[in-house]
Amino acid sequence: MAKVFMFDALKEAIDEEMMRDKAVCIIGEDVGHYGGSYKVTKDLHAKYGDMRILDTPIAENSFTGMAIGAAMTGLRPIVEGMNMSFLLLAFNQISNNAGMLRYTSGGNFSIPIVIRGPGGVGRQLGAEHSQRLEAYFQAIPGLKIVACSTPYNAKGLLKSAIRDNNPVIFFEHVLLYNLQEELPQQEYLLPLNKAEIVRSGRDITILTYSRMRHHVLQAAEMLVKEKYDPEIIDLISLKPLDMETISKSICKTHNVIIVEECMKTAGIGAEIIAQINDTLFDELDGPIVRLSSQDVPTPYSGTLEQATIIHPHQIIESVKKIVKLSR
Repeated sequence: MAKVFMFDALKEAIDEEMMRDKAVCIIGEDVGHYGGSYKVTKDLHAKYGDMRILDTPIAENSFTGMAIGAAMTGLRPIVEGMNMSFLLLAFNQISNNAGMLRYTSGGNFSIPIVIRGPGGVGRQLGAEHSQRLEAYFQAIPGLKIVACSTPYNAKGLLKSAIRDNNPVIFFEHVLLYNLQEELPQQEYLLPLNKAEIVRSGRDITILTYSRMRHHVLQAAEMLVKEKYDPEIIDLISLKPLDMETISKSICKTHNVIIVEECMKTAGIGAEIIAQINDTLFDELDGPIVRLSSQDVPTPYSGTLEQATIIHPHQIIESVKKIVKLSR
């Protein structure tokens, strides 16, 4: 096993799938000769050429629509959004075409497309480059939404997403690309619809995903030292939610905190709360706590940017408050 950066783990997944299946291709801005803004496609153009690594103009609606058409005719395109915020320009293609065509064609077409790229808050990229689009896409029927959080799950999930016959929105966090982890030498795939139990515990269930997984783990180190026993679940699948794993955990701990980088209003956490209240309300010992980003455009100022998101000390305070009330 060798330590691999997350951006290299993603590249390995793409390279392996392109070698395995000639229908897999990459479409996006600077994905070819330049190797991608975050080097996820570095050196792949020299290996596969212009016909399978296609550099496009700055026209997200056009090349996303083209990729959907390519998927309809038998290819398996991977669309890279140089920044996921830019894919708002392709929202019509993703919602009205990628999400719906399998249904509106009566099953005559499948849309095996992966739309992936960096997003999230960090690096002082300003409001327009720091959006979290998972809540935007959550309401669209026909899409699967996945958020990777480690090099290991990034590689296994992306390989599975490329092989899936449905459109998959694949979120990567801009601050996790340089995360390193040992990866197996042998091939592996991970399910797109399963959450990961990162840490088992009995006091409280903490539901999180993407970069916030690492903030939660930092908080858990301090909590364990003070004799708290949190259970941590990385959601991974944001649509559909793995309610089976979530339910089993809540039936054990009876307390829930949701930690997300998404906005609080109509975010992923809001949907989780709705589903828990629908089916697990009687299992709760207290109200569900939601720790989410501020409902403001992300400031350019580094200090203000950090003030908009959740940090480990806020997680620690919330866990202590909830667990003490239920003890």
